[in-house]
Amino acid sequence: MAENVSESHKANDMGIRFGSKINDVEGKTPFLIGVAGGTASGKSTVCKRIMEKLGQVDMDHTERQVVCISQDSFYRELTPAEKAKAEKGLFNFDHPDAFNNDLILHTVQDILAGKKCEIPVYDYRTNSRCDNQFTTIYPADVVLFEGILVFYFPEIRELFHMKLFVDTDSDTRLARRVPRDIKERGRDLDQVLNQYMYFVKPAFEEFCSPTKKYADVIIPRGADNTVAIDLIVHHIWDILHGAVSHKFGLGAMSNSSC
Repeated sequence: MAENVSESHKANDMGIRFGSKINDVEGKTPFLIGVAGGTASGKSTVCKRIMEKLGQVDMDHTERQVVCISQDSFYRELTPAEKAKAEKGLFNFDHPDAFNNDLILHTVQDILAGKKCEIPVYDYRTNSRCDNQFTTIYPADVVLFEGILVFYFPEIRELFHMKLFVDTDSDTRLARRVPRDIKERGRDLDQVLNQYMYFVKPAFEEFCSPTKKYADVIIPRGADNTVAIDLIVHHIWDILHGAVSHKFGLGAMSNSSC
């Protein structure tokens, strides 16, 4: 069945595009999707593919009906001692306490209230937020919130209308993380590997992987799984156009692995 869906819903043939913006004023409730998974599992790429298929990538940010927010934007400010550890690769950024979870909760609540939100800009090279820099998120029809631990805290997890878990094997994730952290985040190879062995891998097993059970849909292989992404895109489309409800529209997709 999945193979038939894949053949009939190739990205170039889907033809899905939004018309006028549904949530064009503050106060409307968007469809909120949580996207979890291990480091470098392909969460942000899955979100990008969803936005591409819905024709949102090249739009002006004030007009987008689908927006994506990263949990990484909500890393908390470090103390001087923690910053010193972070510079040596000795701080655990994959622990739940590394995030400002109160700010995440308040931001998600504001998003659900249809309010305009200011999202902090995080600098991976300095391990800190950029002073007085924010990304403005305007009311949208669909909001994707991605991160390694977006399902960890119940009070945040329960706010999502749909929960996706990007399930990629550990070897692939490490192979992606090494060049990414060296090129984009100014790390050296030894630091990346030490962080992975002492913090990233244990934290995934303790905090991230157990949250997979909360997912409505598990996406093996991440963005390479075009069948799963196409099904999700069509489901979003149906919800936005009233075919199914926000809360109870998952139907046969619930707790499934595509």
